[in-house]
Amino acid sequence: MTSLLAFILGVLAMAAMIWLVKRRIGFSAQMSEDYSHRGPVFDIRTHLNGAMLCDGVIYGPTGRVTSRFTAEFDATWTGNTGRMAEHFRYDSGTVQDREWRLSVDDNGQITAKADDLVGDGTGVQAGSGVKLSYRIKLPESAGSHVLDVTDWMYLLDNGTIVNRSQFRKFGIQVGELVATMRPVERTTAKREAA
Repeated sequence: MTSLLAFILGVLAMAAMIWLVKRRIGFSAQMSEDYSHRGPVFDIRTHLNGAMLCDGVIYGPTGRVTSRFTAEFDATWTGNTGRMAEHFRYDSGTVQDREWRLSVDDNGQITAKADDLVGDGTGVQAGSGVKLSYRIKLPESAGSHVLDVTDWMYLLDNGTIVNRSQFRKFGIQVGELVATMRPVERTTAKREAA
């Protein structure tokens, strides 16, 4: 066997191994079926409804925390169509607002829209997990990059939602977000926002 052939076979074997690891191990390998029969049933019309508080961190490409944030969410639903207003406050002093327009069909398929998305987001709810995938355009202050985002939200027994998101550009992970979201009474949310 020539050294060139051995090199090519080595590269192909490494590529096959990387593909296998991405498909079977880690964040990207998760599928909705993994959660369809585990834990409480997560229906975004019920659990992403009303006033919510959110706390989270954003990790950069080196795995270190680059930003911390708190947020207030307010979601309302009419049947299978909802709106969720988000108000973020970052540790840098930056404030960001976003409004999601969501719809869910009878099979748990989700369509998500927001002004900073490129196209529509899609997702699915199954069992205790919800997955959303979308492309987001960062603000000019963050370079105006367009990133591919995968959100996984997991419902806990006490109603808290744990959100883990990965951000990719050209298939390379450039960031990750971990946050908790929990429902609050509207009077408590207004008092804390003041």
